[in-house]
Amino acid sequence: MIFVVRNRRRNRSAHSDVAGFTMVELLVVLAIIGLIASFAVPQVLRYLGSARSDAAGIQISNIESAMELYYIDNMKYPETEQGISALSVRPADEARWNGPYLKDADKLKDPWGNAYTYSRDENSGGIVISSLGRDGKIGGEGEDADISNTQ
Repeated sequence: MIFVVRNRRRNRSAHSDVAGFTMVELLVVLAIIGLIASFAVPQVLRYLGSARSDAAGIQISNIESAMELYYIDNMKYPETEQGISALSVRPADEARWNGPYLKDADKLKDPWGNAYTYSRDENSGGIVISSLGRDGKIGGEGEDADISNTQ
């Protein structure tokens, strides 16, 4: 039994000689990590912003495709007042409606949480589907720019 106790004492003293990190070394490592993060974070945020704009463009293309199916069945696009919801809920005056063309179309939101706008272009006979961008206002630059199927 005494032999076991002596071995334990030797093991304890062996562990106390293990070197650790000093406070200065830890601070240097944290400073390096902070420098790397200060360069990487703005780049990641820029990619996130462009990804939202790209996602809005893709969603608008999908809505436009569903509108084309609506047009094929009804020989016209929905009225501006009916909006995008005409893709998922039969309008009262449409006898040839064969939808839903898009599931829960009335609940669609752009990547910034705003509803998509829809209107008929009386000049061209087409439709305009758009997102007002991050700021939710007409016009803007960068992420705040409007995204539309007519661009």
